[in-house]
Amino acid sequence: MMSPVQTWVAAILTLCVFTFLYKDNPLYKFAEHVFVGLAAGYYAALEYNTVLKPNLLKPLFTDFGHSTILLIPLVLTLFLWARLLPTGGWISRWTLGMLVGIYAGLGIIGAIQGDFFPQVQSSILPLVGHGITPFHAFSNFLIMLGVVTTLFFFFYSTEHRGPTMVVSKIGMYFLMISFGAAYGFTVMGRFALLIGRLQFLLIDWMHIRVG
Repeated sequence: MMSPVQTWVAAILTLCVFTFLYKDNPLYKFAEHVFVGLAAGYYAALEYNTVLKPNLLKPLFTDFGHSTILLIPLVLTLFLWARLLPTGGWISRWTLGMLVGIYAGLGIIGAIQGDFFPQVQSSILPLVGHGITPFHAFSNFLIMLGVVTTLFFFFYSTEHRGPTMVVSKIGMYFLMISFGAAYGFTVMGRFALLIGRLQFLLIDWMHIRVG
């Protein structure tokens, strides 16, 4: 439950954000800067309390004899702050290079195991068999047709002419449907956020009961 002061602050900031519907103005910039600053401070505190403190500082200072290996990430962490120095900011690139390389390797493994293989497995579907109704068979056929034709759309080794152009166009239509559905889902999400803020302004701030 928000206090009256918190409600008024949230309502004023919300109205400042809505002023962008007219044009870019200082009120919107003020709300934007407040949001970015609070988000940066919140995530900095969150990272310190959930990552840096329990995984690096606490083991290092409570059991230094068995945690000397942690001096390496501590030094690399300090290197990141070198970007704030007038000179010597290049030192932070060592840590950034290691972070990019490590997370790229982990990301590739995660993408292959979590996205690629499950996607391939989900695309191999039966058309006939026990329990396969005509509707399920048609749905599975559409999924396989969409996967094959979409992949063929990005096959540029040969020019798309004749039958190959037909297959490529079918893949393009599937892509258009997919992008349209993704865009519609995004718009629905934004409208849900808008409705939530309007409900806050009308009910929590102005105490107007609708319905």
